Amino acid sequence: MAYRETDNVRARKAAQREHLLRSAEQLVRKGGFANLTMQTLATEAGVGVGTLYRYFENKPVLAAEVFRLATEREVAAVADAMTLHGGFSRRLSHVLETFVRRAQVAPTLAWSLIAEPVDPAVDAERLVYRQRYAELYQQFLAEGVRLGELPEQDTAVTAAAMVGAIAEALVGPLSDPLPKAGLAQSLTQFCLRATGAQASTDNLQTLHKTA
Repeated sequence: MAYRETDNVRARKAAQREHLLRSAEQLVRKGGFANLTMQTLATEAGVGVGTLYRYFENKPVLAAEVFRLATEREVAAVADAMTLHGGFSRRLSHVLETFVRRAQVAPTLAWSLIAEPVDPAVDAERLVYRQRYAELYQQFLAEGVRLGELPEQDTAVTAAAMVGAIAEALVGPLSDPLPKAGLAQSLTQFCLRATGAQASTDNLQTLHKTA
């Protein structure tokens, strides 16, 4: 009779895998993907190197999984921020403030997700990550056009341009140990102009207060 795993065994394996991924992400948070090796992870997680290979075929597979899980969390945070009620400019301000704040809280991780030279397997996940952001922004822009808050435009092109601009604007500040004041405000003003939206007086005052 073939061996069949019990529910308890499956649960233990799932918990171990989750522990390894959490430990791997902590290494990336400290020093980027360059800091993630099988040996350092084994030490961090308190297991033997052989244990790691029971769960991950090699480092690129492990790194890609860490990247995917981390970016899923970031994309979910932006998607949630987009549900704020109010006008387009107020909502866009909230979205960018959320994104920038999260990046500044964990600058090494954010830089690793956006710009660190990585293995091809991680680079492939990065393309998926950027595409998911672009799709979110396209839906956001399309809603603004539909409600008459934005002029007619190719929302796919605008969304892709916004994602690229936001990422590029973050790379420099993330390499600086001191957070750049007013970054979310500057990005919001840039994106409002790029999309053809107009920030209300109240919204601009809010931007200055939160910068």
